Amino acid sequence: MTRARLVVIGNGMAGARAVEEILERGGGQRFDITMFGEEPYGNYNRILLSNVLSGVEDEAEIFLNSLAWYEENDIVLHAGMRVERIDRFAKRVHARNGTATPYDKLIIATGSQPYVPDIPGMHVRGRGFHQGVFRFRTIDDTRTMISYARDHERAVVIGGGLLGLEAARGLQGHGVKVTLVHAGSHLMNQQLDAQAGAILLRSVEKLGIEVVLNARTTAILGKDSVRGIALSDKREIPCDMVVVAAGIRANTQLAAISDLPVERGIVVDDQLRVMDEPDIYAVGECVQHRDQVYGLVAPLWEQARVLADHITGADPKAAYHGSRTATKLKVAGVDVASMGVQGPERDDDEFLVFAEPNRGVYKSVVVRENRLVGATLLGDVGKVAFLMQAFDRGLPLPEERIRLLFDLGAPPAETTVAELSDDAQVCNCNGVSKKSIVDTVKGGVRTVTGVMDATRAGKGCGSCKGLTAQIVEWAAGGEVEEDASANWYVPGIPLAKPELMAAILQQRLRSVSSVFAALAPDGMEDARSKMGLTSLLRTMWNDEYVDERDARFINDRVHANIQKDGTFSVVPQMKGGCTTPRQLRTIADVAEKYDVPLVKLTGGQRIDLLGIRKEDLPKVWADLGMPSGYAYGKSFRTVKTCVGSDFCRFGLGDSTSLGIAIETRFQGLESPAKLKLAVTGCPRNCAEAYVKDLGVVAVEGGRWEIYVGGAAGAHIRKGDLLTTVDTPAEVITLTGRFLQYYRENANWLERTYAFVPRVGIDRIRAVVVEDSDGIAGRLDTAMQQSVDAYRDPWLEGEDPATPGQFRPALPLIPVPEVPARTARSAQRNGSAS
Repeated sequence: MTRARLVVIGNGMAGARAVEEILERGGGQRFDITMFGEEPYGNYNRILLSNVLSGVEDEAEIFLNSLAWYEENDIVLHAGMRVERIDRFAKRVHARNGTATPYDKLIIATGSQPYVPDIPGMHVRGRGFHQGVFRFRTIDDTRTMISYARDHERAVVIGGGLLGLEAARGLQGHGVKVTLVHAGSHLMNQQLDAQAGAILLRSVEKLGIEVVLNARTTAILGKDSVRGIALSDKREIPCDMVVVAAGIRANTQLAAISDLPVERGIVVDDQLRVMDEPDIYAVGECVQHRDQVYGLVAPLWEQARVLADHITGADPKAAYHGSRTATKLKVAGVDVASMGVQGPERDDDEFLVFAEPNRGVYKSVVVRENRLVGATLLGDVGKVAFLMQAFDRGLPLPEERIRLLFDLGAPPAETTVAELSDDAQVCNCNGVSKKSIVDTVKGGVRTVTGVMDATRAGKGCGSCKGLTAQIVEWAAGGEVEEDASANWYVPGIPLAKPELMAAILQQRLRSVSSVFAALAPDGMEDARSKMGLTSLLRTMWNDEYVDERDARFINDRVHANIQKDGTFSVVPQMKGGCTTPRQLRTIADVAEKYDVPLVKLTGGQRIDLLGIRKEDLPKVWADLGMPSGYAYGKSFRTVKTCVGSDFCRFGLGDSTSLGIAIETRFQGLESPAKLKLAVTGCPRNCAEAYVKDLGVVAVEGGRWEIYVGGAAGAHIRKGDLLTTVDTPAEVITLTGRFLQYYRENANWLERTYAFVPRVGIDRIRAVVVEDSDGIAGRLDTAMQQSVDAYRDPWLEGEDPATPGQFRPALPLIPVPEVPARTARSAQRNGSAS
């Protein structure tokens, strides 16, 4: 049978989801499918771009369908190719490259585009957007924002909705001071009422984000570089980058050019067919259905299912009747849920409000004729599952309306889950219903992670993971199976860390390839496992480890940190943050000799040379004549110190000498994750010891407190007090013992701030300090063996381990001209002062 030709314009979330639904209904046998996407990638989850901006997730983790997926499903994907015109009469789509692709059925999924106000200075004639102005919509937008933020100090975000708040929080994570400018009277005014918006404002300001409300931007200031924005009230806000996040509009340009019916969106009927076009469908944010345009994910999934039912013939009577929009999300770290109306609209509407501004909590519900017609939750969304179902399905409401907001003697979670209807939507991001999760469990998947992989529940913003787990447990009758792979040390070897280490020791496996051959299923190598195995084997065997360079990440192969442009950064060691005039002169001479684009002080009290080409690394090392600072590996990195007792008026102990001694002993130590330490001379904590993997604090009486499991990066956690000792020697001994215990028992990439609470500080104290298991001596010995095996990796510059170790590598993108920009910035700052 000849297959019909299906062309899909748009490879975003709606277009790709429609194709997935079509394939599930046998569409792969019915259609030859061709897709066009303007971005040169597979399909990715646009919702998670804010996580990429903030650094919570890597961009590789947000892709839903890789390029290989299209090949596996016999889909021809024209990635990075824009369609410029649809010929409805010849039934062809014309692309930018001059090709004309025929179709029998056509789906338009062009999505939405950012709304960019017409503000003077926003654009530069002939060049598009001003170089310091950004939109926040695509992966490329996110990449350029991250790159630009690294070299700039102050940003203005225009727009106080969801996207603006996420952009502000993400930029803040890159050390940028952020001002958020919003034309409305309160934040997220499309989802929240004024009182909730005011409480959200307090929460956002506590994060250090400045917010200016009722502010209309009238100009972007600065010709060659952005220097600020002007407001309608004549105020100016200084900044050196601007992000526009003022909302979205349906992307209807292609449809309008092709003479298709367009109002606010492409007008479609209940089968998602474009009006008066029996062979053309439209889906997603570009669509206008019954006068409604949707900007949330859940309606898109409902549309995709109806479209697929209709176009494949699986259900010719399928119809889309619109969506009741409800959303649950996390905005700048604050939980928010909103559905229906924000407040009472009729005299007989019931309106119940609870507000606790100091805790950042606001809850409201609107009840009309005994039905929930609106709800807003901020800061505490514990009741959101029931409220969403009551709103969407008209569930009976408790007579005591307060029970809509609080559990007053509530039944256990299983009962609440049991009461949800089968078609209750659990995952709004991916349109997963309770029935889909239950059917997956009944089909034999008995682990939470397995169900999430099979259904995609919890794979969007992640806010539904808890409810998904409850449904899996309920559907499995309490017999949920533990996902065995969750306990594997690396994904390619089906063993937990203790069993893996025992097998390695028993079989004397000293190389990564030998571990795969002996312990992996069918002896198959797994690229994702190589780095973890390399670290583990080097920890276990020290200088007996058999090095295989293909098992190392590029950073570990050349002992430098690869950068976005393909160059590397070099960080010489400066123990305790101390240096000498000679070292400073040497670093300056090397930076000039090799034309280093950026010289920067790190948070670990060292100097970072960024932009060094791979082939120059051995010469740079030789000219520096300094040991490595290990800023590139999963290893012991640095010990930060304060001035200590020699110079500081408040110093109670010589933190500088102790910090240098600790770094000297444990330098370069292999570890499951990076280790950052600090020693501070008094509880004033100038070296930030309380929030390090291991921190040492001098206290009265010449004693030292040892803290473990602290963090001050994407996660904030004060370390737990391990013990208090009398001498620096005891500090060094217990530091080594704790680090060895962590090295032997932590999961791959598990930082101490996760390891310590997982194991428990009482258990760690019992083992490390009190020797409850009688292994203190063995831990000390193992650590000593690792210390004795230390070799300065920079010596490889003189004798490369492999012929191509330092072979030239072309940068992925042009190296930025940082010095010129830095010089201008310094000149500007100097004149201002």
